[in-house]
Amino acid sequence: MRGLEASATDALDRRLLRDSPRPIAVALSGGGDSLALTLIADAWARACGRELLILTVDHRLQAEGAAWTEACAAIAERLGRPFRALAWEGDKPATGVPAAARRARHGLLAEAAREASARIILMGHTRDDLIETAAMRAAGSTTPDPREWSPSPVWPQGRGAFLLRPLLAAGRTELRDWLTALGETWIDDPANTDLRYARSRARVSPAALTPAGGAPEPHPSLDVVSTGGDLVLDRAAVRRASAGELRRVIAMACVCAGGGERLPSGSRVTRAADAIVGTGRFVSTLAGARIEADGDRLRIAREPGEAARGGLQQLDLPAGQERVWDGRFAITAHEPGLVVRAARNGDPVIEPAGAATVFPLVGDRFRAAVGLIPREPA
Repeated sequence: MRGLEASATDALDRRLLRDSPRPIAVALSGGGDSLALTLIADAWARACGRELLILTVDHRLQAEGAAWTEACAAIAERLGRPFRALAWEGDKPATGVPAAARRARHGLLAEAAREASARIILMGHTRDDLIETAAMRAAGSTTPDPREWSPSPVWPQGRGAFLLRPLLAAGRTELRDWLTALGETWIDDPANTDLRYARSRARVSPAALTPAGGAPEPHPSLDVVSTGGDLVLDRAAVRRASAGELRRVIAMACVCAGGGERLPSGSRVTRAADAIVGTGRFVSTLAGARIEADGDRLRIAREPGEAARGGLQQLDLPAGQERVWDGRFAITAHEPGLVVRAARNGDPVIEPAGAATVFPLVGDRFRAAVGLIPREPA
């Protein structure tokens, strides 16, 4: 099984910095996939002298959740690693539980990683997850493939955080054989075979018997300039992208500049992309952002009317505490009782002046979304 370890270690070496002082976070459920990942990550981190933070989420959906968390804590104790138990509290939705649980899990993991100054969260997805996702899409789902490297899918909790999945080349059976050879045991969650859920049905679907085909399209070579909440792109470079990649770039640029999370409708993105491919002047709004294409310059910024409608926001922050404003700026207070007003261009104005530090998030968020940050930032 040396190939399994070598493949995962290669992914860690390609994506992570061996000498960073920041800890790495790993999501451990106690299942075979995440346990194998935790053991491999622990060995890699020890060789590099990096801290490994083990995070476990109890979704409060299974009676055994507390016992599973204790089992994960025992693994962390055995490895001598710090551990945090996280829980999805509150009422649960009547429908769409898997998607809601996934979002809650990502939010909890991102917040815990941020508190520990970790920028990377390791996830235990495998080749089987890719196969199952393809089967789910064949059945009508819009679930995207898990990628080896991607920004956290939650905003703003996941700002600056990246997910790394080093086991996508390995299969579940291979991982369990490797664990068995080590004398390890793992948790089998009965929800994984509950046919009420789409992923469980995909596991027994004939479409899940063959690997998913195709790889994500490469990102275009983009020259991105971001000043405050704006994005300025080279229109000629954007035109060189494939049709699918062009639509993705436009959609993500609008979401990032608009400060939201929800992608605009495909038809509206297609219309905008078709106009941008042309040579004429083009102005439109999409996902709370204003698109201006003129000559070889493509500018995407917060739609001023949308920002102005937010009015004044009172931010009661203790000195030194950070909060994200309008999804686009991280504001750290120097004194309590701040008022934040949207300027005509949509950027924040602090009252009283100088009472906070303002850091723009749009540029880095967009670069991460389109793959321009290929490894752990220094």
